Amino acid sequence: MNKLYVGNLSPSVTVEDLKQFFGENNLPVPDQVLLKSGYAFVDFPDQNSAIKAIESLSGKVELHGKVIEVDYSVPKKLRSRKIQIRNIPPHLQWEVLDGLLAQHGTVENVEQVNTDTETAVVNVTYSTKEEAKEAIEKLTGHQFDDYSFKVSYIADMDAAPPDQAPRTRRGGRLSRNQGASQPGPSGEFGAPRTTQQDLRIIVPTQYVGAIIGKEGLTIKNVTKQTQSKVDIHRKENAGAAEKPITIHSTPEGCSAACRMIMEIMQKEANETKAMEDIPLKIIASNNYIGRLIGKQGRNLKKIEEETGTKITISSLQDLNIYNNERTITVKGSLEACCNAEVEIMKKLREAYENDIAAINVTSAIPHQHAVCLPRSSTDVRRSGLFKPTFGMHLIKFKQEVAYLFIPTQAVGALIGKKGQHIKQLAHFAGASIKIAPAEMPDATERMVIITGTPEAQFKAQGRIFGKLKEENIFTGKEEVRLETHIKVPSTAAGRVIGKGGKTVNELQSLTSAEVIVPRDQTPDEKNEVVVKICGHFFANQTAQRKIREIIQQVKQQEQKHQQGAAVSPQHSK
Repeated sequence: MNKLYVGNLSPSVTVEDLKQFFGENNLPVPDQVLLKSGYAFVDFPDQNSAIKAIESLSGKVELHGKVIEVDYSVPKKLRSRKIQIRNIPPHLQWEVLDGLLAQHGTVENVEQVNTDTETAVVNVTYSTKEEAKEAIEKLTGHQFDDYSFKVSYIADMDAAPPDQAPRTRRGGRLSRNQGASQPGPSGEFGAPRTTQQDLRIIVPTQYVGAIIGKEGLTIKNVTKQTQSKVDIHRKENAGAAEKPITIHSTPEGCSAACRMIMEIMQKEANETKAMEDIPLKIIASNNYIGRLIGKQGRNLKKIEEETGTKITISSLQDLNIYNNERTITVKGSLEACCNAEVEIMKKLREAYENDIAAINVTSAIPHQHAVCLPRSSTDVRRSGLFKPTFGMHLIKFKQEVAYLFIPTQAVGALIGKKGQHIKQLAHFAGASIKIAPAEMPDATERMVIITGTPEAQFKAQGRIFGKLKEENIFTGKEEVRLETHIKVPSTAAGRVIGKGGKTVNELQSLTSAEVIVPRDQTPDEKNEVVVKICGHFFANQTAQRKIREIIQQVKQQEQKHQQGAAVSPQHSK
């Protein structure tokens, strides 16, 4: 995997020349160099350094007057289904890349590689070597914005004869959830996955330069001293007066990095006499704000009193369907603000962890999306809608049917050329996906019937929402909102509605989805009625899960009642 081919070498190049050359270019000096006439094979200690060598040297640097070529050295017998794509724009969304990869075959796995480069790198496994070959041919040099993809084969050890496969290799493949660097909150590459465990702050744009420092030395010092990773999102909101910063670390590491950043800004402010005290601004999901504030504002008041700060939270009116975040502004001395940060983040992390624990029942939802879910998991539980039982853990294995309605103009894109896209989507999700015929010639919507487990539903529906966004079916920043129908037993419909509509109103409030249970429905042949759900993806999914949990509760109660009825005659004897 980490053996490189170095080509276009001058005949005068020696092994020592190569070793010295790598050292001069800030690369590990390889122990093993096999020099041939005009080329060499070099072993690197890890994938990261191998990628760095390819990116920094190939076609860019001369050795003895010749521009060298550097790429992976992969024997033909191992050039099978696995490829590596480099120079991916860090702002490219997963959904867009997925769609691009799917054009060339069925993708079994995509793993983002941790690197020191600004651009992203992924390892891709296709289902066949022919698909991988086509992807290399078609994606090499593919232009996206100002970036040109670079693609190489990487060793596919599954293709090696059994006696050549590493003995320590275990079954299974690394997925996006297993240790790989993940997209950020907007689904972008280039930063670790952001959750409420991380600390996100906003700083005045005028201080960004001071925080970074000359040649990045200041921010490097911050990350080194606090054992954290600090992402300064300079390119976001061009021209804005403030810029977001994400700190990835332990709670203690986040707080230490925040303190150092505040100190840097305060020092800069003092030198420029810009202002006395710089407020600390923390970004947090609205899902957790209520629990931060506490009943009648008690939590927030306590933090203010104990730290000597004044804390305000941005208005609910600033929220919309594509922005679920609010800004917590802390005013006071630098020391007071830093102390308040510790207490605020303690409350936010506690709320986040409670929600994660609650949604573990519906484990079909991939971990990287968990933080985006509304706080309904905890609050529904408090209201009595969510009562986990042993039987509910079995729901994730059951096949479900969902009816998703998409704009008619999106049907072609969803199906793809010769039906390839919908086939690949079905294979990826492990679901049956069928598009029903149009009810009328001028119908504006078409029904997509999805059958599969909760996990399959999440994957399939998520990709469909993403495809519609990718195809610009919804313009500008408009969030993709779709209507989904699910069928519930008529005996459970009343429970979904609740007394006086209480339950359905709570569902709508907690999930941000519109939930409609049409009254006076005539049950179908299976004695089921339709519940309509409308909203963006996470709202839609959360509402579906909550309604199905209610259905499960009703079924369990009916089973207990039937068992009790069957037992009672025996006791009467």
